[in-house]
Amino acid sequence: MDTTTMLDETKLLDVFPCLGGLPQEEWEQAQPHVKRFPAKSNILQRKDAALYGMFLLRGTARITVIDENGSESVLNRLSAGEVCSLLVLSGLSGRDYPGSLIAETEVEALFVLKSSFLRWVQSHEPIRSAVFGGLLDSTLRMAGMIGDQQRMPVEKRLAKALLRAATDQEPLITATHQDLAEEIGSAREVVSRTLLKFARNGWVETGRGWVKIMQRNMLENMLCD
Repeated sequence: MDTTTMLDETKLLDVFPCLGGLPQEEWEQAQPHVKRFPAKSNILQRKDAALYGMFLLRGTARITVIDENGSESVLNRLSAGEVCSLLVLSGLSGRDYPGSLIAETEVEALFVLKSSFLRWVQSHEPIRSAVFGGLLDSTLRMAGMIGDQQRMPVEKRLAKALLRAATDQEPLITATHQDLAEEIGSAREVVSRTLLKFARNGWVETGRGWVKIMQRNMLENMLCD
């Protein structure tokens, strides 16, 4: 369940300094409010996307889409300081938001009225530069993810996803086999078999809804082969 929190403008400007030049009147007209979402929750419902623009303040989220066969896949990722590219493009084109935005960690997001958001993008150069610069980075990242799916074997794609989601200090990843399958563009059964192989090698430990990296260096070595 999402929770509305107090707006900390100092923290907001640390993450999105481009918002600092807005006149107070325009800021108030946008009806800004911050919401907190737990991991695994849906951040942006379609009805919300029709009403609001969104700035990610904390945490990470993934953008998923469902193809014509009903399969869900991860299209891109968002980190703090970014704006969802699909949200920008759907807003400018007047079309419905085509995906889902799912929290990977606990997330805080700033919501403003969509009319204000689109006006800012068009009339305030710092916001336009930040949003479209992020849009370019997002597009390049999306192309890289698609390229990985086309040229990298499943084992390497899975290793890369695990390494990205964990650190030496935080080796535990909260994700189901289905979550990982959607992220790397594969089937759950294939991910399960690959994780079993990794576990037999002693590289990871797995349980219901989690994976823990035990030998990070071995996964890194496999990517270098």
